Amino acid sequence: MAADAAVGAGIIEEMAQVQMTEAELARDLHEVLARVRQGEEVVVEEDNRPVAVISTPARPGRPIGECIAIAKAHEAKLGSAPIPDEEFAADVEAAIEAHREPLDTSLWD
Repeated sequence: MAADAAVGAGIIEEMAQVQMTEAELARDLHEVLARVRQGEEVVVEEDNRPVAVISTPARPGRPIGECIAIAKAHEAKLGSAPIPDEEFAADVEAAIEAHREPLDTSLWD
């Protein structure tokens, strides 16, 4: 990828982790952040010692896959899937209706 060359020849890639110097980071911060957004972790080094790590922040809550696994384990333990009552369904509908405005994605860029 041409952008990789722009970041610097001193980058060593290992799985989803990239090591680079401060100078390499400064040379193309935009490209580095694009890589972080794609899930890579960037370790900034000085004299081959890590001084900073740039990665996406941990999101609050559980990943959906973990939630599904917990629900399936609970269902297996009960022997049947729980069925939400009508009040629960009404609460979910009300929450959805209360937030129908489109997302403001301008802050994502």
